[in-house]
Amino acid sequence: MTHAAATGGEQVGLLDELGRLIRAGRPADAVVLADGALAGGLPDRTAATVLLHKLSALLTLDDVERCPATVDAVHALLERFDDPVVVGEFHALAARVTQRLGALELSVQHLVRGVRALERAPSGFASATAWLDVAVTYSYIGFHTEAVEALARARRIAAAAGLEPALFSHPEIRVRYALWLDQQGDTAGCVRELLRVNTTLGPDDIQPQETPFLVYAAARLAALGVRAHRGVGVFTENYEATSPEAVAVMLAADACLALASGDPKRALAHLTAVEEDGHVPEPEVYRLRALAYARDGELAAALASERIVHRGMRDRSARLHSLYVEGVAARLDQDDLRQTVTRYSDEAYTDLLTGLPNRRHLDRFVGDLISEGRPGTLVVAGLDDFTTVNTVHGRLSSDEVLRQVAAILGRLLRGSDFLARYGGDEFVIVLPDAPLAVASDVTGRLAAAVNSFDWTILVPGTPVTITMGLAELGPGTDLVTAFQAAELARSQRKAGD
Repeated sequence: MTHAAATGGEQVGLLDELGRLIRAGRPADAVVLADGALAGGLPDRTAATVLLHKLSALLTLDDVERCPATVDAVHALLERFDDPVVVGEFHALAARVTQRLGALELSVQHLVRGVRALERAPSGFASATAWLDVAVTYSYIGFHTEAVEALARARRIAAAAGLEPALFSHPEIRVRYALWLDQQGDTAGCVRELLRVNTTLGPDDIQPQETPFLVYAAARLAALGVRAHRGVGVFTENYEATSPEAVAVMLAADACLALASGDPKRALAHLTAVEEDGHVPEPEVYRLRALAYARDGELAAALASERIVHRGMRDRSARLHSLYVEGVAARLDQDDLRQTVTRYSDEAYTDLLTGLPNRRHLDRFVGDLISEGRPGTLVVAGLDDFTTVNTVHGRLSSDEVLRQVAAILGRLLRGSDFLARYGGDEFVIVLPDAPLAVASDVTGRLAAAVNSFDWTILVPGTPVTITMGLAELGPGTDLVTAFQAAELARSQRKAGD
């Protein structure tokens, strides 16, 4: 498809077909179609929307490794136009990517940005779909009440626009909410929600890829000894699971049915396979294990499994509390940094990503310092193996890392010190009137603060460390010479580590 051909009705047809393939449970075909269309050239808005369909398909396929590059490609296009629906959808899907990578704080940040964009978006199919994706992401990261509210928002928009209700039924959100209630000890609430899903949604009320969750609702009710309005067989006729998550959910449903039929040992065998797969959350696996052990008369094992469920819920609460504390600290760091650099408000002298002075301002500051005959120390600080952060987590996550490093460094420096972003992952610090011995102590504290920060909230699994090199500033020196000396010292220190 050429750029000239991909206009008007053909663009609409392309987007409709991509949506149809994903809803039909054919995400691999959607990725192939998206790549072919993108190779032919598309207008910016259409290209961004095609990439978002591709991103949704990659998430369905569990192909997380290809997601960060796709997120970055959409973000680059969004710099060229402003469409609140596309922006909202982008942040909703980017939140799912960062959640899958384990970066809960970034996921929440994306969700907040997505909701803010959608608040100013016109109602319609695209807006309802974006709210649905927000709901799905809330559900995945464990904010179940928020997920149910976002789903209701999507359904209201869809109803007002006269859209097909089946496109926005999405039972997985309500099923996850029900399971969350059970894992907290509210089994009656779980049964109530599962019955509501089972009685209100039949095979014709959903999209094909949502079938496993209706199957699971019926099977889970059976495992709890509750008769469902619609049995599992109503949903499984002519259905075949294709995505990794769907296969895992169907296997978990088999475990529930084994429990219901009085065969706890077969249920436990199924659950071992489910646990190894990893697509069903651990608290749900161990809740079912507890039921199976109890029905097999192994009460100690049942109690141990219940404790794992409760520990998982407790750990999640602790992590959310830690996220809140870390988030507040990060925001305070950013506020301190903004106060420090308000005097550098001229864009010509400011790095737009971090808000720090840029190389041009550094040149002027060091020139003034030397011309005044004041001594000092110049520090070159570079992040170690930063390309790994880009490769694994993508440019948006690496940008957040750079902002946080800037905030940490800015918070710990004196008011008379100078901090600039030199480019890429390098920062330059100028410590006026500080001899090398004093500067070495300062930089030791700076590096320790960066290296000890809990980077798992931004780029889990990828260490972030910084190495610094120092050089003297004074009469007879210039920025280029001092920078080269500091860069050499940094390289030697890094090699020595």
